[in-house]
Amino acid sequence: MGKFTFIETGIQDLYIIEAKRFGDARGYFMETYNERDFHEAGLTMRFVQANESRSSQGVLRGLHFQKHYPQGKLVRVTKGEVYDVAVDLRAESPTFGQWRGVYLSEENKRQFYVPEGFAHGFYVTSEVAEFVYQVTNLYHSEDEGALFWNDPEVGIQWPLVEGVPTLLSEKDQKNPLLKDLEFKF
Repeated sequence: MGKFTFIETGIQDLYIIEAKRFGDARGYFMETYNERDFHEAGLTMRFVQANESRSSQGVLRGLHFQKHYPQGKLVRVTKGEVYDVAVDLRAESPTFGQWRGVYLSEENKRQFYVPEGFAHGFYVTSEVAEFVYQVTNLYHSEDEGALFWNDPEVGIQWPLVEGVPTLLSEKDQKNPLLKDLEFKF
């Protein structure tokens, strides 16, 4: 596990991951995933799809999950910075309803592993951000679930940029509160 540091978040199975970078005057190289190293750390997921998005400052995407085809996500930022958040929706979990957030940026190169059973979202703090992620299950549009981004019961402390409007999709403006979710893992 020498190429990665797996940082526990206080919520079971949710990790911040730092990869070792090898650099010189030409730039750098780093692995973002290595099955053997991840398996040694107890992360035995298998990725089946990779995605990328680009968003402007103030965009908030989330908090999303899939109900019957849940996705674990290994997320990172290749340009700019986001505040990335995961909320535990596993009904039997002692941390049900709790959240953790982490800044992901092109500078810190951190990754966040969000396992199945969590709602996930991010807020763009930089002028623009490119967000890359691998998932453990294929996307099924008919299976979408979501949690309201600013649910007072969950209490996420979003680092909103002063003077910049928070931009949400029409769907995300109407997501249910935790107490009203009809689906839990």
